[in-house]
Amino acid sequence: MMKLLITGSFGQVGRCLVERLNNMAGVEFLALDREELDITDESAVFNVVTSFSPEVIINAAAYTAVDRAEDEVELSYAINRDGPANLAKAADKVGAAMLHISTDYVFAGNKDGEYLESDETRPQGVYGASKLAGEIAVAEACPRHMILRTAWVFSEHGGNFVKSMLRLAENRDTLGIVADQFGGPTYAGDIATALLHIAVAIIKENNTGFGVYHYSGMPHVSWYDFANTIFTEAKAQDVLVKTITVNPIATSDYPTPAKRPANSKLNNEKIFTQFGVSPSDWQLALKNLKDYTS
Repeated sequence: MMKLLITGSFGQVGRCLVERLNNMAGVEFLALDREELDITDESAVFNVVTSFSPEVIINAAAYTAVDRAEDEVELSYAINRDGPANLAKAADKVGAAMLHISTDYVFAGNKDGEYLESDETRPQGVYGASKLAGEIAVAEACPRHMILRTAWVFSEHGGNFVKSMLRLAENRDTLGIVADQFGGPTYAGDIATALLHIAVAIIKENNTGFGVYHYSGMPHVSWYDFANTIFTEAKAQDVLVKTITVNPIATSDYPTPAKRPANSKLNNEKIFTQFGVSPSDWQLALKNLKDYTS
């Protein structure tokens, strides 16, 4: 019987993890949200981890309000750096492996081509800087760690680009969407499946491929392309009864407090080679858009 501890269980990835674990045999898991475990509380983290004694901790908790982070610097670092550090220290104490989710925002976003795990990190805002600090803290505290950088996460749960597009389409016929930022939309359910696959490999197969990995969707597209695909699928599935006109705009036409990476393309070869995990099929994940409207 495998033992897994999940933090951030009400987030996009956390909820997908719980859904999959509920249908997974041979596993005992404890899934906690921030109301049940404040990961910034070191004493509370150590109490839970030492009491449950998991074999793997999957940290799906994060501060993800990219723009608000520019003002809420201390809170961003508390959740994205200090919390993961507490979990990693506790994991090391009980001999558990630590799987931690990070982001494309650790990069400057100005590279030509896909980002490799070994590329220079140079975050452009507080959110990315706090997530990079979390990566470093986890690596220093727990040698048996795996950091999973991902991008453009969406799902049926919480707030995300897909749900925002469908909501805006209810009252709008025309939308302007940024066309000069590129990345790989990533379905949270696929991230959950990948993390559980890796957890099994660590526990049952003694796979010791610890370190940093990239995991995101393919093919790479712009936000403009992504929006067009969403609306095309929504019309085909009768989620929308009208046609939405999508106009391409530049990043400069849509200023935000935090700078977004122009290039969020992550190379997925390393995780496939080590764990046999294929990129997220984001187009397939849009085939049931009714689930995104509830």
